[in-house]
Amino acid sequence: MTHLKFQLNYRAEWGQQICICGSAPELGGFDEEKALPLSNSGDEWTVELDVASAGILQYYYFVRENAVNVRREWGESRTLNIVEGKSFFVSDRWKDKPCHSYLYSSVFTDSIFARSKVEVAATYPEKALLLNVVCPYVGRNQKLVVCGESPTLGQWDLNRALPLDYVRTGEWEIVLDVSDVATRSCYKFVIVDAESGRALHWEDGENRVVDVGFALQGKNGVRVEMALEFRYADFAYHGSGTAIPVFSLRTGDSYGIGDFIDLKKMVDWVSRTHQQIIQLLPVNDTTTSRTRRDSYPYSAISIYALHPVYLSCKSLPIKEKLKLRVYEEKAKELNDLPSVDYEAVLKLKTDYSRDLFEENGVETLSSLAYKTFFESNCEWLFPYACYCYLRDKNHTARFTDWGEFAKYDKDRLIRMLDRSAEASREIDYHCYLQFLLHRQLSEVKEYAHAHGVALKGDIPIGIHRDSVDAWTNPGLFNMDTQTGAPPDDFSVYGQNWGFPTYNWDAMKRENDAWWKSRFCKMADYFDAYRIDHILGFFRIWEIPIDAVHGLLGHFNPALPYREEEIVQAGIPFNEKRMAQPFIRESFFSDIFGPYAEEVKNNYLNVSGTGICELKSFCDTQQKIKRLFEGKSDEKNSCIRDGLYALCCEALFVRDRMEPDRFHPRITAQNTHSFQCLSDDEKGAFNRLYDDFFYRRHNDFWREQALEKLPRLIASTSMMVCGEDLGMVPECVPSVMRELQILSLEIQRMPKEAYTRFSDLNRLPYLSVCTTSTHDMSPIRAWWRENREDTQYYYNGILGHDGLAPTDCSPELCREILSAHLHSNAMWVILPWQDWMSVDATLRRADPGEERINVPSDPENYWRYRMHISLDELLEQTEFNAKIRALSERRT
Repeated sequence: MTHLKFQLNYRAEWGQQICICGSAPELGGFDEEKALPLSNSGDEWTVELDVASAGILQYYYFVRENAVNVRREWGESRTLNIVEGKSFFVSDRWKDKPCHSYLYSSVFTDSIFARSKVEVAATYPEKALLLNVVCPYVGRNQKLVVCGESPTLGQWDLNRALPLDYVRTGEWEIVLDVSDVATRSCYKFVIVDAESGRALHWEDGENRVVDVGFALQGKNGVRVEMALEFRYADFAYHGSGTAIPVFSLRTGDSYGIGDFIDLKKMVDWVSRTHQQIIQLLPVNDTTTSRTRRDSYPYSAISIYALHPVYLSCKSLPIKEKLKLRVYEEKAKELNDLPSVDYEAVLKLKTDYSRDLFEENGVETLSSLAYKTFFESNCEWLFPYACYCYLRDKNHTARFTDWGEFAKYDKDRLIRMLDRSAEASREIDYHCYLQFLLHRQLSEVKEYAHAHGVALKGDIPIGIHRDSVDAWTNPGLFNMDTQTGAPPDDFSVYGQNWGFPTYNWDAMKRENDAWWKSRFCKMADYFDAYRIDHILGFFRIWEIPIDAVHGLLGHFNPALPYREEEIVQAGIPFNEKRMAQPFIRESFFSDIFGPYAEEVKNNYLNVSGTGICELKSFCDTQQKIKRLFEGKSDEKNSCIRDGLYALCCEALFVRDRMEPDRFHPRITAQNTHSFQCLSDDEKGAFNRLYDDFFYRRHNDFWREQALEKLPRLIASTSMMVCGEDLGMVPECVPSVMRELQILSLEIQRMPKEAYTRFSDLNRLPYLSVCTTSTHDMSPIRAWWRENREDTQYYYNGILGHDGLAPTDCSPELCREILSAHLHSNAMWVILPWQDWMSVDATLRRADPGEERINVPSDPENYWRYRMHISLDELLEQTEFNAKIRALSERRT
């Protein structure tokens, strides 16, 4: 029998009860209904009990009010090893979510600050004091010690201080024999250099004083100071890293495209230059057509499956030497190209992996490692493999064209495999391929951790309309809509990504299992992730299925106006006039130029009053797109784009779910329809418009995000970053701060109104700062794009006099990078192209070749590759020293 007394200081509100719940039956056996209530005197809560079983005891506190559990401590349960015959007095502190909770992400716990854990104390001296300290600030080559006035604690001599053991994530412990310690004794915790013992940080504040009287009262007393917080008020970690897509990597082992094993050399370079993180674009399978269209990494056919194009063939040599030589010759040919030939590379790797499967597929499929992998992943792996087989067999990824398999039916698919040896073998091949990819990327993650480097992945906001996920779970998506983004600096027409929007209500009914599973799969390979278009968790830009551009979209969820609200705002609302294309003959010459008459005769029904409407064969943008497919000459392009514009000549968009409500059409002020309003009507529309887009939804969208995001990001220990660019609602920054989601900060895309460039010294600490993204031109290409911006930046931001040079010199690039690296942001993650820009001999000759994506081009070919290999880069000693000097930020 072991006697325990717990004491907790907590200021509760009237009517609240503090309870303790733990692993021992006497503490409820982790059943909160059976938890033990504490009694209180003011803010001091206590409970005493006897526990029958010795050993590890885990427990936590929570708050109960009106029979409802309203609040629980943050983090893992506390752990205490209780010994039979001992009496324990546990002085506890309530654990709130710390302001540095990111230090508990696997970026730090498994990589940057990684260290081995030891078991908690199993034995205690006769008179014992256990100190448990919450201190997540200790780096890889550092340790935590305790130093104090008693001889036991070194009499304030740091050389005689005692080291603590790392027992749990962010927690340290030491058990002291206090036989010779005064009843009340002063001490402090210190972070020291592990090798030299030099003090790096004495904890802030006054000396701590411990009362060891309980331990001294008898032979069997153990005083426990649990959850002591290491005081470090001005701690701020500052890290650096590189952003590079896997497909852009180049080594001597590549087969025409970067692969997972190539990442090891990227880890080597990042580690050698004292960076801590590598940021990648999505790596999931995108194969629908086996054409260059599949190079778009944000259009995955599976949220789980890795892309076969990233398989490292070099590390999996086939046994047939002649055939291997042929593959290597073709690989060298493709690897010598300046950019990725996606179709040729995919074919080469597909052929190679099939030959590899022929050689060792049977052996691999019978291995324990494969069977374990399959069992852990079968819920997604089986439907994915069936999808791949049916896609190839039917020569289309559009599963609605798959006849009896148009709807996912697991039993029917199993019957298919039973009667078709070909199908069964194909499913085995696709599962085998995923196993190889999983093993390679897992190996890279382990390699990165060993080098103190973390991998950051990317979670696209959408899924492909013809994906495995849409096939197996169509109810989770609004298949009759499209996702995109409203107009911004990237595209005046908005962006139409083509993805179906999410059915959040259906997902909530399933306890967000789809999202949680998605995040957990990411955690298999990554320590951090970027949520692409995090604004979609507040509201998404939903576009009609018959639209091409994003201009006819609206936010969902939203609070559209009723007709009477529009009228009350001073707008004489008429649905036909304002919520349908308003087309007048007087517009034609402005829109179509010399082709106006032809358009009027061939594509429009014209009344005698000059009122027009599009003919039925071209009354939607999708119909117009199909009508002009393959016609790209100047005349047809002009007519097509003009007809697109006529479809958008509306001031309001009808809501899909509530047809009696209307959204102001985004950038409607640019339409001819708007110009035909009176000045009073224009003023009324602008007031309504500004209220709708900038004020009406702030609280509503905040509620939407706080309902979704907390439970999703809590599903893993990865560090969370959000891409919060574009038309950002006012509520977004506060939600991201509250949830400690790192924002994305780009100097040339300021978030403050009426500002040309962000002040790098005023960036939020919880952020990732970068010079550019994959959707933007890197520094050198941007420097050439807009002479007015460049001149302003040169004089007003960099502080130089005179005319800005035509090109951004290595010295100017270095100055720009240095300014970013000295910003207040926690992370500065720069594109690899921008790191290279500081060296005249190593950077690419033509900066225009460094861009990865042009968002306004839906047919963009994602094919950028490094112009020098990582093998060569690792040998550039002088250059790497230059990058190392730049990347070492203050911490």
